[in-house]
Amino acid sequence: MLVKCETKSNRVKGLSFHPKLSWILASLHNGTIQLWDYRIGSLIDKFEEHEGGPVRGVGFHMTQPLFVSGGDDYKIKVWNYKMRRCIFTLLGHLDYIRTVEFHDEYPWILSSSDDQTIRIWNWQSRACIAVLTGHNHYVMCAHFHPKEDLIVSASLDQTVRVWDTSGLREKRVSIGSGAPSGPQGGGDVFGTSDAVVKYVLEGHERGVNWASFHPTLPLIVSGADDRLIKLWRMNDSKAWEVDTLRGHFNNVSCCLFHPKKDLILSNSEDRTIRVWDVTRRTGIHTFRRENDRFWVLVAHRSSNLVAVGHDAGMVVFKLDCERPLAQSHGNHLYVVQDRDVHVIDLDKQLTGKQMASCRRASNAMTSGMKSLQFNSHNPSEINTLVFYTQDDGCYDLFVGPNQLSGDTHVSAKQGNAKAVTFTARNRFAVLQHSGSIGIYNLQNELSKKFDPPMPTDYIFQGGNNRILLKSEEKIVMYDLTARKVVDEVVVAGGVRYTIWSQNGQYVALMSKHNVLLAGKNLEYCHSFHENIRVKSGAWDENGVFIYSTLSHVKYCLPNGDSGIIYSLATPIYIMRVHKQFIYFIDREHNVNKQRLNSSEYLFKLALHRRQFNDVKMWITNGRICGNAVIGYLKQKGFPEVALHFVEDQQTRFNLALEYGHIEEAMTAAQEINEPASWNRLGLEALRQGNQQIVEMVYQKTKNFDALSFLYLITGDINKLKKMLKIAEMRQDVMSRFNNALMLGAIDERVKIMAEMGQIPLAALTAKAHNLTEYVAKLEEQLEGTDVSAHIPGNARLLAPPVPLCRPKAGDPGNWPLLRSVKQIFEKTTFENVPLPPDNFMDAMEEPEQTEKDAGMWGDDDVTAGAEPVVAGADWGDMGDLDLGEDLPAVDVAPVAEQGSTLTVGDSVEGKWLRARKLPADLVAAGEFEEALGLLKRRLGLINAEPLEPLFKEAYWATRSSLAGPPQAPSLLWPLLAEGNPKSRDVVPVIRFTSKAIIEKVKEGQKLTTGGKFADALGIFRSALQAIPLSAATDATDEKNLLDMIECAREYVNFTRLEVARKQLGPEALARNIEMAAYLTCCKVQSKTHQCLALQLAMFTSFKAQNFVTAASFARRIVQGSWGDQGAAIVPKAKQVLAQAEKTASDAHAINFDARGSAEALNVCQGSFKLIGASDAVAQCPFCASKYLASYKGKLCETCQLSEIGANTLGIQLRPL
Repeated sequence: MLVKCETKSNRVKGLSFHPKLSWILASLHNGTIQLWDYRIGSLIDKFEEHEGGPVRGVGFHMTQPLFVSGGDDYKIKVWNYKMRRCIFTLLGHLDYIRTVEFHDEYPWILSSSDDQTIRIWNWQSRACIAVLTGHNHYVMCAHFHPKEDLIVSASLDQTVRVWDTSGLREKRVSIGSGAPSGPQGGGDVFGTSDAVVKYVLEGHERGVNWASFHPTLPLIVSGADDRLIKLWRMNDSKAWEVDTLRGHFNNVSCCLFHPKKDLILSNSEDRTIRVWDVTRRTGIHTFRRENDRFWVLVAHRSSNLVAVGHDAGMVVFKLDCERPLAQSHGNHLYVVQDRDVHVIDLDKQLTGKQMASCRRASNAMTSGMKSLQFNSHNPSEINTLVFYTQDDGCYDLFVGPNQLSGDTHVSAKQGNAKAVTFTARNRFAVLQHSGSIGIYNLQNELSKKFDPPMPTDYIFQGGNNRILLKSEEKIVMYDLTARKVVDEVVVAGGVRYTIWSQNGQYVALMSKHNVLLAGKNLEYCHSFHENIRVKSGAWDENGVFIYSTLSHVKYCLPNGDSGIIYSLATPIYIMRVHKQFIYFIDREHNVNKQRLNSSEYLFKLALHRRQFNDVKMWITNGRICGNAVIGYLKQKGFPEVALHFVEDQQTRFNLALEYGHIEEAMTAAQEINEPASWNRLGLEALRQGNQQIVEMVYQKTKNFDALSFLYLITGDINKLKKMLKIAEMRQDVMSRFNNALMLGAIDERVKIMAEMGQIPLAALTAKAHNLTEYVAKLEEQLEGTDVSAHIPGNARLLAPPVPLCRPKAGDPGNWPLLRSVKQIFEKTTFENVPLPPDNFMDAMEEPEQTEKDAGMWGDDDVTAGAEPVVAGADWGDMGDLDLGEDLPAVDVAPVAEQGSTLTVGDSVEGKWLRARKLPADLVAAGEFEEALGLLKRRLGLINAEPLEPLFKEAYWATRSSLAGPPQAPSLLWPLLAEGNPKSRDVVPVIRFTSKAIIEKVKEGQKLTTGGKFADALGIFRSALQAIPLSAATDATDEKNLLDMIECAREYVNFTRLEVARKQLGPEALARNIEMAAYLTCCKVQSKTHQCLALQLAMFTSFKAQNFVTAASFARRIVQGSWGDQGAAIVPKAKQVLAQAEKTASDAHAINFDARGSAEALNVCQGSFKLIGASDAVAQCPFCASKYLASYKGKLCETCQLSEIGANTLGIQLRPL
């Protein structure tokens, strides 16, 4: 039984498959109707309008969005599942309704009831058109014949009846006609001449529970309370019993014919499902359930799915795997069709030549075939292996010529095995039942034999002279020549299939829901999870993996990006993807060819490989558009590419601003012509130092004050004078005064104050600046008031700042802070750009090999100093040099773009980032965002908050400040550990060196010795969080830093445990002992702390009368070597040991094995509970703290940085 979906619910009494969708209805004993999607195992909807008990019958309509239900409330309800409600109710039955179903063609509903009648209803006119009477006990079921005008019914009166309904055809109502019909046209209410009994089948000795037609043959099967299943045959004149099937030992609840195989399926209250061979009339297989009785059984009309309802829910299953046996190599497909091996040339046709015949199936239920493999290592002949599950595993080896003729038939060489696979041109490996692996030649003769390095469940092809060994969820690549393990990976769920690329460079390892992509040496590349089952896959010629699930065909790029190509109505099995065509096999074993819309993934692949000419071609010709593609381009750092196909001006404007393309943004802003867009453009232009665009924007928006200030800071005095005249024309007094102040025009300021009636201020200004031509006139108006007394003695001239440089004639005046961003699609721009290696990982991000040996250092005292106060800019606002390309002026004739031709040398930060891009270097350069991105890829960073003060500290540690000219800001100057600003190779000062981190850890150790665990926790965690921002100078320095990760991790967990233990209340005594015991499992390096932890655990256990536990700690103290402190503690431990051995009991049960090895115990750092030997474990990718698998995806509590269980590249502390 291949279970596809299993649900838990109240007892299931009725089931019905949807004819097209992957839905199933289940009616429950509590009156609820559930709608499930069995493909993904999720509940879609619930319908609860039936009242008064169980709903025993339910059925979908073949074409309409309807289903019908009947329950113990005597009601038949017709529902519209799109409207999610009952649309009408049919009343007429006088007792419980057992089964209901729609007719495939006519607008009829058939119902059977405990009122001993069968009724046929017209669901369009909502009337009963026939009442079939004749049974004299409960009618347990009634079903339409799939093709003929017949009905079969079963009753507790021990009979099965077949009814002829051909007379009811005249009462059929065509859809939409609305013609009424009712019982008055068919006789009386107790019977009708339009539906008559054709046969009465008697033979059961007790009540019959179920009867059903064969889908194509004139056969009927019935099951009864006499525990028998009877097979009946009928013709035009009579019906008779053919045979009786015995085996059930309780009432048979349901039985039916399998729609595609010569099988009968039955279930019973004896908790079994039995499968019977129709031809041989014998039992084939029995499926048992320990506690639940089975009540209903239903088969899908067009697939091999079967569903069964029991006391605690339902199960959807298949009897056999439908996967076709096939493998493609080059343009040839090797496939098993009708138990014959065929060879198909896919470039010519989709049908091929028969090569050989496979073994016959052992029974009608299963095919017995598991896999077909082709020997890709042998180009001179055709070698295929067909593996069977029958007879406890066996295989057929077929060796044939390359050129097959019409009469070619290759005989098989046979053998027994658990698994087989080809390993070389003339060799194949056999996993024997003993666990050994034998290497055979093509004459099926044993060449050599060896024991695998691990218990092996299955073997797969692994390349030339290599095999893949499967052990539960682990896959190991084993080299047969060197007799050693090459590499190993873990695939959740266990590998079921392996798919190699045509060139043998990549392999896809597929489990039920997971796929792992690896290189030819099994180096990890990428993995992903699908919520629904992964069925098949193939590599195309570009190294893209195309795979199918139950509902979609999808792709996965080398960089891990994936997407949907198209949806599927039925599952397919992909064999080959070549030149934008996909070749696949359906479940009927037909080979198909279909054009594949590969534009999207080829566009993304070209972008990944930086083949920008191909990107432009796919954008132009591939009809790629939409917000999803724009979002993808932005995510990958290429928003400018989207400008080549986005037509919406607002979107173009946003994209252009996002990557700093001022020309495109200005063009879009002119089309939009809204103040908000002009303001955003002005801000971006000002950030880039593009004076001309800023000037034009301020003019467009009439922002005169900002325009005046722009002229001031750029030193354009002439235009500032024009602004003064404009303010005078606008009669804006305040603007006139500000412009005069910025120009240093004292006489103008005096005029403005005099005009506004501020005579004293005007006189004071004129006299202070000795403007004699104004003083006399103003003093006349003051009428003798002397303002000289108000002039301070130390008054100085207030003059506007003098610009350091003024724009010359024809100079646009733009600030050339960055080199211009060129058009990305110009051929000359990228023709010399080297392509990244064609693999799944950036060459700069290969995981390094790290050493795990822990280092030691002394316990000498260090005076704990106060943590330095870090001053600096806000988080994430350290770099503002992302400026773009200069543009010509808008309001004057175009001039040459002189700013873009200026060659600017690399900054000091750019030099060290060009040589080395570690997180420490990026932070020192102020590239915080890029540093966080790198830490996310390397360490799975999900919480950046603890890094903010560390980032600021590391940044300001590389900066010094130099005083600038008067009225100018200070200059920030980088501090270098190697080189000088003029050197080519420079290295910044690293704040968090290995020495600084070791000193931090020593400070925490001193606090731990003093019992200040909360303070020590902060110190250790800070040291742990600072390690990613360090940089090693050599291998020794790198090893010291890696040792610090392990040391800091153990101390963080040590102090966390003790802090949490001290917060426990007096009532949690057992937990207190347990956590004290866990302290002794922490691998702290200081002997002092190890001894103190054992002492604490010993006294805590002894005081709580856990003497056995206390004795174990005392014994460890006595047996240990503790130096000077041992003289004081060992005698006490011996006393505790002697006292505890007298009692030898524990008052409190704790989860701690006192007799086990403390070093072998692992504590979950999320729950502080022991991790069992069989428990699944997830680790922090940075600090390697261990957690139970339920914590996967959460924040690591030890380092408070990384995501538990994240798949990352690992920490990098020096260049590769």
